[in-house]
Amino acid sequence: LLEPTQLVELMNEYLTAMTDILQDEGGTLDKYIGDAMVAMYNAPIRIEQHAYKACRAAALIQNRQAELRKKWASEGDKWPSIVPKMRTRIGLNTGPAIVGNMGSLTRFNYTMMGDTVNLAARCESGAKSVGVFTLVTEQTRNEAVAVGSDLLFRYVDKWQVKGRSKPANMYELIGFRGQ
Repeated sequence: LLEPTQLVELMNEYLTAMTDILQDEGGTLDKYIGDAMVAMYNAPIRIEQHAYKACRAAALIQNRQAELRKKWASEGDKWPSIVPKMRTRIGLNTGPAIVGNMGSLTRFNYTMMGDTVNLAARCESGAKSVGVFTLVTEQTRNEAVAVGSDLLFRYVDKWQVKGRSKPANMYELIGFRGQ
């Protein structure tokens, strides 16, 4: 629905806002995939309370997305009606991963891979099927709650994820308790 220059303007505004929050909360941007961001905490530098900071960043991102929706709606006919309805889905998981420079001998990226990363991706894609926007694993929720009580979580369900023998408990990160 957007002309290429409009799409670039929208994505740059959105990705700048979200990347700033991620980095302010100690996260490392891995890559952009279209309108998506892939990020990690606790690498390349050890981050104390990384699960809590990742959850905090997710809640801040959802708040900022709401502000952007209001801004875009206020800009009249600048954007098609779908733009002020744009939402962000986030999946978070905590655990070990392979992290480092990966790729070919001539081109590589600093990135991550492993079961922990795959489960986080399943949280993001699965959030839509349960009607939530931020879905986290029990491990992430438990580590975040151990640090602070300012975030509110709701149990969603136990999921049997393809490729894993044990089901995973999933929680919606609703946001900050004060809101």
